[in-house]
Amino acid sequence: MTVEQAPEKSWHSLPMSLREARDRAGAWLEQQGVEDGRSHAERLLLHILGIDRAALLMAWHDAFPESGLPVWESLVRRRATGEPLQYVIGEEWFYGRPFAVTPAVLIPRPETELLVEAVLAAADRLWPPTAEDGAAAPTVVDVGTGSGAIAVTLSAERHGWRVCASDLSPDALEVARANAARHEASGRIAFAPGDLLAPFIASGRGGTAVDGGKRIDVLVSNPPYIPAADMPGLQREVRDYEPHLALEGGADGLDPYRRMLEQLPLLPAMPRIVAFELGMGQPAIVAELMRAMDVWDDIRIITDYNGIDRHIVAVRTAQ
Repeated sequence: MTVEQAPEKSWHSLPMSLREARDRAGAWLEQQGVEDGRSHAERLLLHILGIDRAALLMAWHDAFPESGLPVWESLVRRRATGEPLQYVIGEEWFYGRPFAVTPAVLIPRPETELLVEAVLAAADRLWPPTAEDGAAAPTVVDVGTGSGAIAVTLSAERHGWRVCASDLSPDALEVARANAARHEASGRIAFAPGDLLAPFIASGRGGTAVDGGKRIDVLVSNPPYIPAADMPGLQREVRDYEPHLALEGGADGLDPYRRMLEQLPLLPAMPRIVAFELGMGQPAIVAELMRAMDVWDDIRIITDYNGIDRHIVAVRTAQ
């Protein structure tokens, strides 16, 4: 009897080897509409066993442990409903580091690593990392930090930078704080609750900062950018499980960018670097808005791994 012909219960029936467990569960996941179910089943297997792939390959013919069967069934069934793999196992890798993720935060995407690389490169030109003087290091703000992937990565890569991460969601900030602690960056990152740039604007100017506001040298943000009308058509893993607060950006998806650009003049000083992640077709529109502000002399659009315009990095090269 082939895997496809087997009755449903066969995918978790003992005895079976680890390889059989992967193959059977993978085929069943694909029948439930999960793309590339076998690779997802393998990641779940690695998670349950607590080993890496090299160890799994050496143990392919070992018997699946009976004690692990209840957890295996539970996790595979959760993935079959459409719950993202990263939420099922509780983490995702970003820039070579594991980050805890919960339904309170977006799952970090590989294309956002390109945003981090662009910020590092642009800031290193203005504030060389070889400088020993801490006063020469930039103050960097990550708006809408979510899991903290951007803020924690920047702090881990540049220990001298002063990093602050903000988010409107208290639950998201809790996840970000946990990830900062996990990567020993808690002492280098401040966390601020609030909407977009409000936590960094003095209360007398419409913000929520009570200390006159924070000077920002580098602003980086991956805000919500999905147009409201596109939300129902998203992949079920995104639409039904990831937080809509971090996804929907208004009628055309550009509301957060317009609001941040309007808020920038209310800061103590205009950031020398502003870096955004955006959706398909949006970077050219926002870049024009930024050029009209006549603040940054170098505004570049960066494509992602699929050749799609994805990021804007605007730099004011002169002091």
